[in-house]
Amino acid sequence: MPPDAVRTARSVVLTEFGKPLLIREEAVSRPGPGEILVEVGFGGVCGTDAHLWGGKLRIPTPIVLGHEGLGTVTELGSGTLRDANDDMLRVGDTVMWASSISCGRCIPCQRHGEPTLCERRTTYGVNLTADDQPGPSGSWSERMLLRAGTSVVKVPAGIDPHAAMSLACAGPTMVHAVFGRRPVRLGESVVVQGSGPVGLAAALLAQLAGAAQVIVVGGPASRLELAESVGIGDRHVDVIAAGDPASVVAEVRDATGGRGADLVIEASGAPVAVPQGMEMTRRGGDYLVVGQYTDRGDVSLNPHQIVYRQLSIHGSWGFTGAHLVEYVNLLPALTARADLRRLVTVFPMDECQTVLDRVTEGSVLKAVLVP
Repeated sequence: MPPDAVRTARSVVLTEFGKPLLIREEAVSRPGPGEILVEVGFGGVCGTDAHLWGGKLRIPTPIVLGHEGLGTVTELGSGTLRDANDDMLRVGDTVMWASSISCGRCIPCQRHGEPTLCERRTTYGVNLTADDQPGPSGSWSERMLLRAGTSVVKVPAGIDPHAAMSLACAGPTMVHAVFGRRPVRLGESVVVQGSGPVGLAAALLAQLAGAAQVIVVGGPASRLELAESVGIGDRHVDVIAAGDPASVVAEVRDATGGRGADLVIEASGAPVAVPQGMEMTRRGGDYLVVGQYTDRGDVSLNPHQIVYRQLSIHGSWGFTGAHLVEYVNLLPALTARADLRRLVTVFPMDECQTVLDRVTEGSVLKAVLVP
């Protein structure tokens, strides 16, 4: 961008919960020390974005939405800048970036070794308002300013950007879950509840980690058929068509030798899936809950099942920059195993409101905005 150019960018701004999104020109800051300006090529649309718009997570407004992104470096702030793999960054590089920056100073960061639980983390598209500078601070914009401390990584050569964006948030979320919280072990049977991006990321990473059998329990049928056709999951169970939850549990238990899976991963976001998933887990097995990122209410469960099955129950919250970098580094292996491009549907920025509706109703698997 020439020095005398008007430094604004068309951006999608949330001003009021549940009200139509606005597209307006936002000021573009010049990158300071350690900062990077990118031209956004793709801004991912996550289920969390729909929740934010609906007011299910209280965030400051006005805010430029978008916490997933892929773009091209256009300006670098002062100082030598390298990406998270220690490669020199240059203008023209294609990069992805982590959605949040942990403070490194709070108790979870310093003592507990849990930066995902940072008490003061800043998150693009979530808690950095449109009035905060430098900006814009969301990927639903033509340009975005990446602040100092952001984990930035170059996309491997030859990787289709659509494939990279297919699991842009779900991928690192599940890297944290199935490599950090409860690793998938060689030869295990794994059940994944949910066939959205998070569920498919869980299934694909479980396959890559050496699971003997990966069963995807989800719906509607079109999603399961797409997952099967691109190579994600070994067996697919339609929980919507089944109607009776007991029959789904019975089918899963039958497919796992009558005992249940070694590891069941909840990635559906539906509270009712939790007690059902516990029954799909073998005695002495593990239940990993990832999908309940927003509070969608209580659910009844029988604690006897935890004791009788001697279950180990794990929760996994979000991801850090390290998990995003690991996802990007895994893209050559992931894309060699599954045609991830087919998971993505691209929309122009002007259709941002329609995209949220499509994501909410589940009629699109992975939506991506092109600013």
